[in-house]
Amino acid sequence: MFRPKLSLRRPLAVLAAAIIGSTGAAVVAATPASAHHTTITGTVDCDRLTGERVITWTVVNSERGKTATITGVTADPATPVLLVAEGTDATAELKGTPIPKAGQVQGVQRVPGDTQRATLTVEAAWFQKGDSQRKKPPTSKDHKTIELGADGTCAPAPKCVDASDAKYSHTFNGAKGTATVKLAGDLPLCGEEKQYFTLVSYFAPRPQFATPQYVYGTPDSDFLGGTQTEIELKVDVPDCHTQVDLIWGGVDEVIDPLVENGPRYGSKKLGDRGAPGNRSTGPQGWYNGGAKNCTTPAATFASACDGTVTVSLSNDGSISKYPVEFEVRGENGFSEKVTVEPGKANNETVVPAEHAGAIEVLVDGEVIDNGTYEWERPEDCPLPTITADATCETFALTASNPEGAQPVKVDFTYGDKTESRTVKPGSSESVTFPAGDDEAALVALPELDLELEVVYAPEGCGGGGGGEEPPGLPVTGVAAGGIAAGAIVLLAVGAVLFVMARRRRIHFTA
Repeated sequence: MFRPKLSLRRPLAVLAAAIIGSTGAAVVAATPASAHHTTITGTVDCDRLTGERVITWTVVNSERGKTATITGVTADPATPVLLVAEGTDATAELKGTPIPKAGQVQGVQRVPGDTQRATLTVEAAWFQKGDSQRKKPPTSKDHKTIELGADGTCAPAPKCVDASDAKYSHTFNGAKGTATVKLAGDLPLCGEEKQYFTLVSYFAPRPQFATPQYVYGTPDSDFLGGTQTEIELKVDVPDCHTQVDLIWGGVDEVIDPLVENGPRYGSKKLGDRGAPGNRSTGPQGWYNGGAKNCTTPAATFASACDGTVTVSLSNDGSISKYPVEFEVRGENGFSEKVTVEPGKANNETVVPAEHAGAIEVLVDGEVIDNGTYEWERPEDCPLPTITADATCETFALTASNPEGAQPVKVDFTYGDKTESRTVKPGSSESVTFPAGDDEAALVALPELDLELEVVYAPEGCGGGGGGEEPPGLPVTGVAAGGIAAGAIVLLAVGAVLFVMARRRRIHFTA
């Protein structure tokens, strides 16, 4: 049987090759760790003033015992990479810069803001003292690529803000009619752009929102733009129910009047939830309030001789913007309602004499200032007239009341007899007494607080009792003067005397 011959030469050769190969791999793998090289890293910032990306490259020398020199710098994008040196501006090129032993240097590169990727390649050499010119120093060529687009495009920061994008802040005090508006941030509005704001106050019918409303005074309007970044606004507020609004826009935005189903400011009011009012932060820019009506109800009273009272109603004050419904009340159930439009006066209501003892003028169920009155007899009213006809047998007295006067009560007293009569305007009442021994009769007008003493002294009656009536004209007496002052009138036919006094009797003799 044939048996091949075995030989160890080939297996040993293979083993030797494997050992050599392994040793070679180990050497190759270890070579970078011991070779001269640089390490490059990069960080990125955005310069908002210029809109450029700023890359700070750091190059580290791997050798602890040797200084490296940068002999070549290649950048992509191809913009300068300038040395960063403490205390100096970055103006020197990174190329030619020595790197201390185990140290580092930094260079700054600016690239466009939309750059997505940047690469830096650095060539370095490690020169030694005494190296001959024929001996080449160790060198390396390393590079680093970094991604720049992860945070989007670097755009320059704006130098102004467009009016359509601007934000604002405001203050507001509606009761005092003051407000301020300020541009938010540090940037002005761009170019010649201006944004107006307006403060306006209104007359209002109630202290809550209600219509119609009318502009009071002059709205205050100003703008933000250019170097003006804050404004103050102030308006007068009426001394009555009011609404005050801080609105977006100029005076052309003011609504006057505000009426039912008419236009409204809506979200133009600063502080509103909607645009554009929500572009300003601050309190709500509207106010409703005021303690009294925007009307000037007034009443004056004039008594007439017939006992009636004329009530003149007016609504013509400086804040009279709404109609006023007056109610005039008198005694014995009298009531009359009258509406007076704003700016109107002398709307007259006549209260009859039987209701004029106590008068009230009311608005909204409350008596207005100086709204109560009682009839007072005018000083120029003509007084009743008393005439007498005396004979030896009778003593006749007549009271006459002029037209246009009130009915008047007259008490006639002679001796122990008293007769009372009520004399209507334009009529007369007479009383005749038998002649007696009393020398005078008393005529009293209690409602006028007057008394008249009539002296009975006919001539030719033989001792004052009978006799013939002396010839003469009819006797009339007129009370003259005012009630407060009183008066005395002496009238006579023959020996009949009339005396008028107030609260007292005065006896005259012929």
